[in-house]
Amino acid sequence: MYIYDSKTWFDFKFLLSKADTLRKMLPILIAIFIYCAVLGYLEIEVWHLSSNSWIKNINLMHTTLGFVISLLVVFRTNTAYDRWWEGRKLWGSLVNNSRNFAIKLASVLDSKDEEYRLFFRKYIPLYAESLKIHLQSESTRLSLDVKEHPELYILEKDKHIPNQVARVLSLKVQHMYKEGIITDAHMINLNNELSALTDICGGCERIKNTPIPYSYSSFIKRFIMIYVITLPIGYVFQLGYYVAPLVTFIAYVLGSLELIAEEIEDPFGGDPNDLPLQKICNNIQKHVGEIL
Repeated sequence: MYIYDSKTWFDFKFLLSKADTLRKMLPILIAIFIYCAVLGYLEIEVWHLSSNSWIKNINLMHTTLGFVISLLVVFRTNTAYDRWWEGRKLWGSLVNNSRNFAIKLASVLDSKDEEYRLFFRKYIPLYAESLKIHLQSESTRLSLDVKEHPELYILEKDKHIPNQVARVLSLKVQHMYKEGIITDAHMINLNNELSALTDICGGCERIKNTPIPYSYSSFIKRFIMIYVITLPIGYVFQLGYYVAPLVTFIAYVLGSLELIAEEIEDPFGGDPNDLPLQKICNNIQKHVGEIL
């Protein structure tokens, strides 16, 4: 995730970064500029279309469609941002549940139970790490210490890794209950925290596996392209050759909004504007280690 100071005006707003859409759109913007310049020359110098009345109808069409396309782009951006923000809330809940789980364990474990403390200190953050890898790639590779904890032999890397890590944590809690370390009330509270981890995983998978419908996304792209391509036809006689930079700028604005929406609708990737999952995992590991 790109970290910046939102209160400044001149350090990042006028400098290009990896997150800037201008880098991605530069080739198509150059093509649009050349297209508008060539079309303007043909209309003014070759075809002499200024006297045709249908030019005014095209201008009226663009005025009407401009309002429609603004509504579509705003809805598209808001929908994508809702997915990004929901993903951030789910990972915020993961941080809180990991802390609560560690706090409840720390309150029932004695100093002599160092084995359990080391186990949970390692494998509560492991759930967050495995969830991050699971959301970013279906092929998860984890380095697990099966010699120290034999129950980890049940993990199969070709299956759902976060669920298996949650199962290992649950088995360890069950083992503590059988040894009499925790009571029935403790068992219920700890199981609630384990269930919350799975609920968070399911919420993240819902965002990951349910993209914006293809027909809707493709329609907006097609609509933007047709609008931009036809825009210089009607306005070239009002703006002259200035229509080329103006239409290019309009294409940059509309295209950038669509690119931003595409990037943040999947908040678990590695794009500059995606969620800082690794930083959140590191914070969970740090806080759980301090508690236990």
